[in-house]
Amino acid sequence: MWKVPKRQGRPLSVEPQFPPDCAIEGQPQRLNDATTLRVKFSLVCEELLIGRPIRFQGLDGTLTDVLIRATTGDKVQTARATPQEPSIVLEQGPQASGAGWTYFWLGVEHILMGYDHLLFVLALLFLITGFRRLIETITAFTVSHSLTLGMTAMGWVSLPSAPVEAIIALSIVFLAREVAIRALAGDDHVPRLSERLPWVVAFAFGLLHGFGFAGALQEIGLPEGAVLVALLTFNLGVEAGQILFVLAAGSVLAVVSRVASRRLVELPITYGIGIVSCVWLIERLPL
Repeated sequence: MWKVPKRQGRPLSVEPQFPPDCAIEGQPQRLNDATTLRVKFSLVCEELLIGRPIRFQGLDGTLTDVLIRATTGDKVQTARATPQEPSIVLEQGPQASGAGWTYFWLGVEHILMGYDHLLFVLALLFLITGFRRLIETITAFTVSHSLTLGMTAMGWVSLPSAPVEAIIALSIVFLAREVAIRALAGDDHVPRLSERLPWVVAFAFGLLHGFGFAGALQEIGLPEGAVLVALLTFNLGVEAGQILFVLAAGSVLAVVSRVASRRLVELPITYGIGIVSCVWLIERLPL
């Protein structure tokens, strides 16, 4: 089966190219839904596909990946083609790769390349004081986006991607505003709700960020027969990437704060976060 995500109602122009001795037998069956196009077909080759390249025409002009799940005898392997490397070679022998690690690294890559999610987490770091409160807030964000990611991936809930992406940008604008208000107020500042209960804010907005993660996972697709494994490992990859970012950003902030006041460090970065997120918000508004 060949499964392609749709953008603005049209499937991506990506097609598999098999070796010259392979041909599709019979008439392919096309299955359309709102988000994907699935094509079922039987492929007949004079020789085994093992060890021979399969190329994906048009992939190098996209920002998406192709996941291949192949069964050879009692072995199942998962491979990935990217715009930088738009072809794969199926392996032979018992060392076939499973879906788990593939989806784990997809999760890590998605969070580290998801600049809107990272800016939200960075604004949370600026807003929070104290290690215990930081752990509580990051945990609340993790739990909430895991809930909506799982429910959306399983097909239990669904929201249109355009308003979700716009509200994600709005959540960053909100946090940037909260950090700026605190930084500008100085010693006379009275803690606002977002500072007194940051875990509540993180949990509420985390639900929306989970829909954003789910949108990326829906574009990739979940392998039949390994849905739960792929979902779990993708989520673990997201959390691993998030932890790496928190540790790196927290370490840099701690070092810089030793030579400059926290306010002088946070304020210009916060203005930058606010400006970028406002641009995202305008771009993502479904007008």
